[in-house]
Amino acid sequence: MPVFSANLGFLWTDKSLPEAILAAHAAGFVAVECHWPYETPPEDVAAALKETGLPMLGLNTVRGDVAGGENGLSALPGRENEARAAIDQALEYATAVGATSVHVMAGNASGAVAHSTFVGSLVYACAQAAKNDITILIEPLNRNDAPDYFLRTTDQAVAIMDEVKASNLKLMFDCYHVGRNEGDVVTRFKALQPVIGHVQFASVPTRGAPDQGELNYAFVFRKIDAAGWVKPLGAEYKPGGSTEATLGWMSSLV
Repeated sequence: MPVFSANLGFLWTDKSLPEAILAAHAAGFVAVECHWPYETPPEDVAAALKETGLPMLGLNTVRGDVAGGENGLSALPGRENEARAAIDQALEYATAVGATSVHVMAGNASGAVAHSTFVGSLVYACAQAAKNDITILIEPLNRNDAPDYFLRTTDQAVAIMDEVKASNLKLMFDCYHVGRNEGDVVTRFKALQPVIGHVQFASVPTRGAPDQGELNYAFVFRKIDAAGWVKPLGAEYKPGGSTEATLGWMSSLV
């Protein structure tokens, strides 16, 4: 039977991060993950994790100038020093709270120079992360939500991983992004399972709770479970209101 992680970048955003961790535990999640926790002192997060016994699965590197439209730094030519600083920041925070992975965000870029820049950033990130047994994740984002994002497809991600050749570089397989970009989510999952480090989900196409939309998550969860995946699946959806009001899927889809 699948088990679930609450992504606190979208769930319980009306609460502080420590309070959201407590809420996730009360709701029956077995783990948590987040986006950009840096405004919360890591010792406060660590205390909430200790109180609940929940592991923190991962967090993201910062996006850069969000107001200016940036969505990551690691593939941006000329921004290598900032990208490495963001990687260092994420790894330091992850170590402080016991997180096991860091999602390195590529940013909005294209072309061969962006590719080589991203590869260089990932080589650096993987070497630094290995010191504390942290996994580096990369995640293709769909063209509808992030039309200018450098990393767009799972095939592109696999090619980059083959080039970097680091055992601690894995794919973030987000069923929502794969569903919108490529479709055939279960087949893609099975083909990519050896290189997947984490799985996330949300409804397609609205990115709401998984018990709505065109993707049958009762089927998807069953097939992922049958494939032998035992790690928590990350609920990274936008509740559009009270998180508690959307949690019926935790019993209806498993």
